[in-house]
Amino acid sequence: MSTRIGRLPLVPASFFGIVLGLIGLGGSWRIAHQLWAVPSMMGELLMALGILVWGVVLMLFVSKWIMSSEAAWTEALHPVQCCYIGLAGVSTMLVAVAVQPYHLVAAICVFSIGLGFTLGFALWRTGHLWRGGRDPAASTPVLYLPTVAGSFVTAIGAAAFGFPQWGKLAFGAGLFSWLAVESVLLNRLYTSEPLAPAVRPTLGIQLAPATVGALAYLSVTDGPPDTVAYALIGYGLLQLLLLVRLLPWILEQPVSAAYWGFSFGLTALSSALLRMVLRGDTGPAATMAPVVFAAVNLIMAALILRTLWLLASGKVLPPTVAPAAI
Repeated sequence: MSTRIGRLPLVPASFFGIVLGLIGLGGSWRIAHQLWAVPSMMGELLMALGILVWGVVLMLFVSKWIMSSEAAWTEALHPVQCCYIGLAGVSTMLVAVAVQPYHLVAAICVFSIGLGFTLGFALWRTGHLWRGGRDPAASTPVLYLPTVAGSFVTAIGAAAFGFPQWGKLAFGAGLFSWLAVESVLLNRLYTSEPLAPAVRPTLGIQLAPATVGALAYLSVTDGPPDTVAYALIGYGLLQLLLLVRLLPWILEQPVSAAYWGFSFGLTALSSALLRMVLRGDTGPAATMAPVVFAAVNLIMAALILRTLWLLASGKVLPPTVAPAAI
């Protein structure tokens, strides 16, 4: 498959994951500003960068559907790549959250568009999955993206716009979708052939359900952090340690844009811990928050620099769009 439309690159939907990482990190800095009075400018610059990347990727994504619909449909019907399309809506909702302090009406409009796309795509894709006939080898953590990521980010956004009760409905949808999908995914990982090297970076998404779920839960509740918040963080930390243990195996695939799959789970972990401290926690969360915040910033800085190097060298896009290759 060609990687260009005329002079425009044929950008895969997985590139929306970059937006999630940048705005997620910006969100951590916003909370850190409230907690420790760190410079607010850093968080806002990251948010602005995330919005800029979202605008570019969205333009290229829409152009692909207009100028090369065959390639777009190939991606949409692919057993792995298809799920990344859900990030178009998820990233749009996060853009709305980033804009909310500056223009409430515009932010609500953008959020509504993102929510509509996210729900529509989740229903369309999940309807296909319910029909069966899927090759178990195609089951990777990207299965979380349409329903789990979409629902948890909906909860975060709904709470940010003053609708926490609606956010609780979305949190429930995400929570039980996560449990259902994880059972399928772990059965595949435990019993089927090992993931191919090109697909292994998708394991970074495995961190996101617990940590983004924790952030969603903290968004739709108030008061001191409770057992549920700690349980979600605890499971997220377990996933993080498993990913660290598997990192040499995952890194058999060179570091590329695919590794942005790690970014949203990491930034959500940082944000959730910071929010727990902001809400009065003085226990383990208070101990971990500054360490995790610093570590996540270092990892994200390395990922951003690596992506810029790939972009400058013309290697950010592969010659073909293989299953989960990016």
